[in-house]
Amino acid sequence: MPELPEINHLARQMHRTLRGRRIVSVEVRQPKCLNVTPRRFAGLLRAKTIDRVASRGKWIFAHLAPDATLLVSLGMGGDLLLHKPGGRLPARYQLKLGFADRSCLTIAFWWFGYAHALPDGKRAAHKMTAGLGLDPLSRSEFTLARFRARLAGRRGAIKSLLMDQHQIAGIGNVYIQDILFQARLHPHRPIPEITAAEAVRLHRVIAGNLAAAAKRGGLAYEKDLYNRPGGIRKFLVGYRPGKPCPRCGAAIRKIRTGGTASFICPRCQT
Repeated sequence: MPELPEINHLARQMHRTLRGRRIVSVEVRQPKCLNVTPRRFAGLLRAKTIDRVASRGKWIFAHLAPDATLLVSLGMGGDLLLHKPGGRLPARYQLKLGFADRSCLTIAFWWFGYAHALPDGKRAAHKMTAGLGLDPLSRSEFTLARFRARLAGRRGAIKSLLMDQHQIAGIGNVYIQDILFQARLHPHRPIPEITAAEAVRLHRVIAGNLAAAAKRGGLAYEKDLYNRPGGIRKFLVGYRPGKPCPRCGAAIRKIRTGGTASFICPRCQT
């Protein structure tokens, strides 16, 4: 499942490559991934020009000049691929956008995903993105003060809060593993027990870990706009049960944390 680093990398590639391309055709093969009828969806996109592309959490936002926005979530996984004119297309995809230069963009959802189109002025009413939390890649938004405010008054476990998309947008069960290890926090640690120094360290680790992962294109089993894999092939403790901790040598353990698995060093994470 793509998380913030993969989505951010895709959005930056789309902005660099697709900006200025005009959409001339829209093919919808799976209407249930849309927020409107296929006819309305095509009407909002067709003849529009891609102006800018950005991301927030696990969502891509493509502004279409003059008056619409395309929002894409790859859900549990998917491929968002650019094809040269005359290039071979994948056998399976849910959505295809054709551009004036005869290139095209295909979007394939592995399990479920969303492609939503909105006219300008309706972004705030889009329930799936309006409530997204802090952007960890934004220095002006993801400040230590705002992060501490998210912790204040909370009584649950730290892992649950960090994966709450309404608190911090984009962290899933993949990147949370090494974030908590580098911050030396157990996923079950109650939020009220986190010290001021630990909050500072956790804030720094979140921003640094995700920014570095996005720069490398994310995980090797995820693909970018050009069908190339990301650069991250292994983790420090994540998904490595029984392997030695890179800090102390203790065997990494797999534990259950609510409905998800966690991988921890029993010595380093308290």
